[in-house]
Amino acid sequence: MSLSSHLQELKKKHASLSDRVEAAQRAPSTDGLHLAEMKKQKLRLKEEIARLSSGRLH
Repeated sequence: MSLSSHLQELKKKHASLSDRVEAAQRAPSTDGLHLAEMKKQKLRLKEEIARLSSGRLH
């Protein structure tokens, strides 16, 4: 998988997770721990996207 296609896949996952977080925040029965975990996952994806975009590969 090329770097650009990997980045695009990460961005799709981030956008999908963002939609899920927003929907969960609107639902009154959302579990707070589940919401927090989704937000952490979203942040990890964002950081990975930023790291790969800047060219600082391990």
